[in-house]
Amino acid sequence: MSRWLVSAAHKSSGKTTVSIGLCAALSRRGLVVQPFKKGPDYIDPMWLGLAAGRPCRNLDPHIAGWDEVRASFLRASAGTTACIVEGNHGLHDGISADGSDSNAALAMRLGLPVILVLDTRGTARGIAPLVLGYQAFEPRLKIAGVVLNRVGGSRHEGKLRQALERYTDVPVIGALGEDPRLTIAERHLGLTPSNEAGAAAELIDTLGDAIARGVDIDRLIGIAAAPLAPPSPDTPRALDAKAPGTIEHGTLTVADAPAAVRIGIARDEAFGFYYAEDLEALRSAGARLVPFDTLRDARLPPVDALFIGGGFPEIHAAGLQANDALRREILDRVEAGMPVYAECGGLMYLARSITVKGERYEMIGAIPGDAVMHARPVGRGYVQLQETGEFPWPGGAPQPVRAHEFHHSSLENLAPDTHYAYRVLRGHGVDGEHDGIVRGNLLASYAHLRSVGGLGWPARFVDFVRGVSAGRQSDTRACPPDTAHARAPVCAQFTQGEVARC
Repeated sequence: MSRWLVSAAHKSSGKTTVSIGLCAALSRRGLVVQPFKKGPDYIDPMWLGLAAGRPCRNLDPHIAGWDEVRASFLRASAGTTACIVEGNHGLHDGISADGSDSNAALAMRLGLPVILVLDTRGTARGIAPLVLGYQAFEPRLKIAGVVLNRVGGSRHEGKLRQALERYTDVPVIGALGEDPRLTIAERHLGLTPSNEAGAAAELIDTLGDAIARGVDIDRLIGIAAAPLAPPSPDTPRALDAKAPGTIEHGTLTVADAPAAVRIGIARDEAFGFYYAEDLEALRSAGARLVPFDTLRDARLPPVDALFIGGGFPEIHAAGLQANDALRREILDRVEAGMPVYAECGGLMYLARSITVKGERYEMIGAIPGDAVMHARPVGRGYVQLQETGEFPWPGGAPQPVRAHEFHHSSLENLAPDTHYAYRVLRGHGVDGEHDGIVRGNLLASYAHLRSVGGLGWPARFVDFVRGVSAGRQSDTRACPPDTAHARAPVCAQFTQGEVARC
């Protein structure tokens, strides 16, 4: 198996486009390519997974720990012939000052040769001391090759190659010229997600063509890597990326099997931020994932609960507002006690409204608050949360929960008596002190959870859904005659305890 870490001196050097192009070019050669992304990220993995034809996996030592990162890498790479790990930020960047959770640390722990993507604009001979400095800074790290990006022409490329060949022992394995066709549009949280890019497949083909022309693929494949020890017998078996009985989302696959509970999952241009491991954990816990489209579906499919992940509802606010029928049905179902879990963009969708550049759009209204977009981030980065007594799911987490948040919105006009599932120890959440709004059987937060590091939130959510469903089947009745009102048909779905609140 060939494997590499693709990194750079700093962010926005082109490592994502190079990684996507490599996934496409290697797949064309018949290699089974498994992509990975270091750290918390949804958008880059969507592109990498689409290019490779397999769900991308996230490797996050801060949340998961090194043992689990290694085990996850081994499980996902089983049966593949090439693994590409795209780093985040720069090669030696991380949140720890000693670099113990940096991209370089990940490469050394997994025995990954590093392919360094360098933005060469405005430099020539100066490229050599840059590479020498990176080699000297961590001598144990193997920088196996350089890809020169945004090269100004053949003369510029010649000077760069000459400098590196004269002063370093790092080979140049490729060069890419400045080309606007190789650019993926960016917005406030990074690249535009592939589920919003109408020509995503065409752009991936273009990137694959550019890599095939500009990078010596044979030399790349030939870069040696020390063999990794096989997973221990107690390491969970890898989940087949394309197991029988699955539902397809583009070229990405989410395993699906007969289950006790059906969870509707929002999958469209507005919502698409889901980790592959979390979806697999939901299925393993006994959930059947049923996709629905918040922009086009007038009705929900038959489901017992909803999972509305992150995304960009602010970009699609007009379309979400226009789908009034679905918004009303979701509100009715929430008020009837249907379990709902939402993260970030899902929280905004469940609020009364979203205001973007002064324009207000009506949303579901299940959360009595209004989302307002801001030019600068409100919450961004890793968070630590402590569950409160309001947390609705069984099996509480006594230790602080590690998660992450990425949002440019705030939630305003909330009632003073709002119930919160979390106390924020680090991060911002809803108001700097709380996160996780609880209303009935709904839990919505700005935090993005991951099913790693011992945090088994998917199993807890499925158990909660199962318990609510069982309670309704054993104890449903219509509203008492003296409580007749406009929502009486909905109240017929309530349990005895919910009738009192009705």
